[in-house]
Amino acid sequence: MSAEPVGAAEPVGSAGPVGASEPVGAAGPVGLLNLANALTGVRMVLVPVFVLLLLAGGGHATGWRIAAWGAFAVAAVTDRVDGQVARSRGLVTSFGTLADPIADKALTGAALITLSSLSDLPWWVTAVILVREVGITVLRFAVLRHGVIGASRGGKLKTLLQGVAIGLYVLPLTGVLASARWYVMAAALAVTLVTGVDYLGRAARLRSSAHG
Repeated sequence: MSAEPVGAAEPVGSAGPVGASEPVGAAGPVGLLNLANALTGVRMVLVPVFVLLLLAGGGHATGWRIAAWGAFAVAAVTDRVDGQVARSRGLVTSFGTLADPIADKALTGAALITLSSLSDLPWWVTAVILVREVGITVLRFAVLRHGVIGASRGGKLKTLLQGVAIGLYVLPLTGVLASARWYVMAAALAVTLVTGVDYLGRAARLRSSAHG
């Protein structure tokens, strides 16, 4: 889950020109094998693990659902930590720039699609969130030559709400808690749409200023 990036910031990982392997402001090149990239790799590996755990036992076995939540929680934590490590230690690489948002969206997408396939979450919710997530990610890379669209506070709130909402749906909750998770998901959906519109506006202004 990305903090926007995961859960995660959006994207939470490294930022730098594609094709480069040097950190911003660093004195020399950074190797591909470093702590930040390793954390991103761990998140990628955890995506299929999480899905298998969530589907185990028919998809609604209490023990497997708790195990799936654990895998999701660990992946969500790496989404936040890898970006912080990359920036604080000067480990920004082109691999991190590309892989971090991909891993973030893969985790969120896998969780939403699997929950919908188990009839735990309406498909339209999954569709709206994924269209927004993929669309904004493509947009950010499309305007990269004009400048970087940084993560906003709204984006970070979106990532947090999505992560919490997905986590609540993964857990085998009943009663009031099971009902409450829909309100958290509704809030996440609302913030997802609002921040999506905000990013579209920021991208348009960025392109306009570049051509002006």
